[in-house]
Amino acid sequence: MDINEQAKAILAYGEICDHCLGRFFGKRSHGLSNDERGRGIRIASALAENRPYKPAGGSCWVCANFFDSIPLWADRVADAVKGIEFSTFLVGCRVPPLIAENEEMVWSDLSLTDPEPFKSEVNREVGKAVSARIGRIADIKKPEVVVILDPASGNVEVQINSVFFYGRYQKFERGIPQTHWDCRVCRGKGCEKCNFTGAQYLDSVEELIGRPVIELFNAENAVLHGAGREDIDARMVGTGRPFILEVVAPKKRSVDLAELEAEINRTADGRVSVALKRWADRSEVETLKSNKAHKKYRILVEVDGELSADEFAKALDSLKGVTIQQRTPERVAHRRADKVRERRVLDISLVGEQDGRFVVEVLGEAGLYIKELVSGDSGRTTPSLAEILKRKALVTSLDVTQVEGAKEGE
Repeated sequence: MDINEQAKAILAYGEICDHCLGRFFGKRSHGLSNDERGRGIRIASALAENRPYKPAGGSCWVCANFFDSIPLWADRVADAVKGIEFSTFLVGCRVPPLIAENEEMVWSDLSLTDPEPFKSEVNREVGKAVSARIGRIADIKKPEVVVILDPASGNVEVQINSVFFYGRYQKFERGIPQTHWDCRVCRGKGCEKCNFTGAQYLDSVEELIGRPVIELFNAENAVLHGAGREDIDARMVGTGRPFILEVVAPKKRSVDLAELEAEINRTADGRVSVALKRWADRSEVETLKSNKAHKKYRILVEVDGELSADEFAKALDSLKGVTIQQRTPERVAHRRADKVRERRVLDISLVGEQDGRFVVEVLGEAGLYIKELVSGDSGRTTPSLAEILKRKALVTSLDVTQVEGAKEGE
């Protein structure tokens, strides 16, 4: 069936607008809009049948003349994005089931091979009208705002894409978790146990960094993605831990990172400090979270009974370069799979003594549980310092001093 026969068959379904007629052949010829193509096909069909040309009229049975309302949709979008700072956008559309059914029926009945879907034309044509109306650029790959049209209801939904930035944080106060924890009793609803806050802890690194961020970006939320995490009772000092902060639904985007860094550090009041390095994007989050970089720790170790520094140092030497078998520790077994992991102690040494305890530096592969390396965790970690010393040994304080990260510069 040639194009004239196909056009004749399509016209036989009923009144149809030039947009929909042209769209059934949308991928066949370039340089024309669908309505221009549809008008040309309508003229060619009339000439082929030697009958008078009849322009499109009445209500289109496919789209109900949706394309006549493009200026109205552009106005709706312009109103919906007022007060939001952005430079790029993308238009999307929820296709009413009847329209999808109408065009798919024609595709199937006539075995059409080059149609363009209704959704594609709507997104493109409304996008062009919006761009002209508000002076912003439509961007398919990285839109800052996505606008979803719902022809069935006449509504416009605005989705503001997140902003991301990369930095390092230091945590100077023990007892602060990395991210927000809901109350274990009420699961965030609020109860007497949590003083109706819904939180297990009043502050977290995520919240200490995120509160000023939310305010400055006029955002809905801020989510911290860290390169691993330190225990709640551990400090993160030295190089700091790499992180990416996701700023959710920001109505403002032009925030100076240096000013933001200063405001975070001011409001965190010495409990947490950040060094913001650069802007980032969503694709970097997974890479950061799966970071397998080595980590360095400084720990205080307490052992039962009298033990000379030389004896202690000799025990440490026997762990240097050793691959450790670690079954998931009892303290995290409730939230992690119970399995045995192999991790290597790259370096370990005695660097001093403090108040009857030994100061130790450890460099280990990512995922090495340092507290269990010392205590043995009731035999779940082997070999361990306690096993080698044949006496009880415990980490009484732990600082993370070095974590490798991603590219730091622009």
